[in-house]
Amino acid sequence: MRILSIGKVWEHDMLTIVSIEESSLSTHPNIEKYAYIIINGGDGTIRRVLNQVHDLKHMPVFILNPTGSFNVVAKIHHAPKIKKVLDALARGEKPKTEKHHLFKLNDEIFLFSAGNMGDLQHIFLSETLRFGLLKHGIAKYLLAVILLIPAHVIMTPFMLMSSTRFFIFTPARFIKKFGSFYGDVKEIDIDLENEYNMMELDGDIVTVHGRHLHIRQAGNVPVVTT
Repeated sequence: MRILSIGKVWEHDMLTIVSIEESSLSTHPNIEKYAYIIINGGDGTIRRVLNQVHDLKHMPVFILNPTGSFNVVAKIHHAPKIKKVLDALARGEKPKTEKHHLFKLNDEIFLFSAGNMGDLQHIFLSETLRFGLLKHGIAKYLLAVILLIPAHVIMTPFMLMSSTRFFIFTPARFIKKFGSFYGDVKEIDIDLENEYNMMELDGDIVTVHGRHLHIRQAGNVPVVTT
């Protein structure tokens, strides 16, 4: 059994674990040979890793080691402690898994969140505040929410009525659609009227080239759960 760890070195007396940095993933050979991939990081790290490996013919099982600020994906699946998972694998036990749905925005993968509304403004401001005592933890995100309250109150109703603005948050799947807000994704087409557009995807800010967005389901990946 081969295990790949991305973003942190892990060792275990009874397991062989290869550790690499996220930047080395694109050149790392034979990803399909691994039975498990440990992703060390937050939601953005998970998204960037899956953006590179989601189309493998043989999909490894993903073990999440959440070290980000929110770790939404890890919370959804109640990700167990990494040492507990490794000890179980060393005993020959097969961990319980759940399927996590993937979605595509043109050529970009996302797992639960995408948009160009208040979410984008929030991430921009939060990243601006990432220094000093605010560098780690969720304080910068909470402060950004407080600072943006006046803008959200004024702008959100207009954004919800705009055909060029949208926000997707799939954990709120019980809200199918409310204006430009989507809790459920099947297939969405949006014309943004501009060729280069800033988007928020799972807490990452990306630039999308092309005025036309095609958003749809893109399969799923197995994630270790409790």
